[in-house]
Amino acid sequence: MGYLRLKDWPEGDRPREKLVRFGPAFLSDTELLAILIRTGWQGRSALDLARELMELNNLSLHELGKMRLDGFRKIFGERKVYGIVIQAALELGRRRESVGLPLRTKITSSRSVVDYLRPLLKDRFQEEFVGIYLNQAGEVIREEWLSKGGISSTVADIRLIMRVALESGASSFVLCHNHPSGALQPSPADLDFTRRITSASALLDLRLLDHVIVSERGAYSFADHGQLG
Repeated sequence: MGYLRLKDWPEGDRPREKLVRFGPAFLSDTELLAILIRTGWQGRSALDLARELMELNNLSLHELGKMRLDGFRKIFGERKVYGIVIQAALELGRRRESVGLPLRTKITSSRSVVDYLRPLLKDRFQEEFVGIYLNQAGEVIREEWLSKGGISSTVADIRLIMRVALESGASSFVLCHNHPSGALQPSPADLDFTRRITSASALLDLRLLDHVIVSERGAYSFADHGQLG
C-alpha cells in the first residue's frame, strides 16, 4: 500500500489547513516541521519525515537548532533541501529574538549585551567573536563579527579589533564570544586575551567596557566579575 499524501488527508488534519484555521501556536513541533518539509519522499509523507526527524532521533527543538547539514543528510539522504529549509527557518527564529541594536542605542550593562547577542551566538557550532563599538555617549556606532574558530577556541586578532575601533571613531567597545561546549567559566586563554586587549586599548585611549561569554547555559561578564585588565 502506498503512503497517504498530506493533501489526501482529511482537511482538518492537514498541518497547513490547521495553521490557517487555528494559527501556528495550535500546531505541534512536528506539524510545523512538516509544513517546512512540504513534500514526502520514499514512501513517507512530510509529516512522517518530520516525526522521524524529531521522535526517532530523539531530538528537541534546541538540539535541532544546533544540527549541521551533515546531520540532516544522515536522516534525509541526498534530499538536502529539507535540511536547508529547516536551518533557514531556525536561523530566522534566532534573528527574530535579536533584531539588532539600532545605531545610537545605549549600552548600559552586561545584561543589555547578553540580551542582544546570546540568541545569535548560543547555537553556533564554533567559537565566534563579536565587537560592539560605542561613542563617548555610550551609543552603538558599529557592530563587527571579528573571528570564527574551532569547536573549543577561536583567535581574535587584537590588531583588527583596534583597527575597527579607530576606523569607527569609537571611544569604547564591548567584546562577546560563545562557548559551544556550554561552559561559562573563562578559560586561561580567555583571561589572557582579555588582559592583553585591555592593555592594548588603553594605549590607544580606548576602553574595553566588558567581555561577555555566552552559551546555552547562560552568560558570563568579565566586568561583573572584576576581571578586566
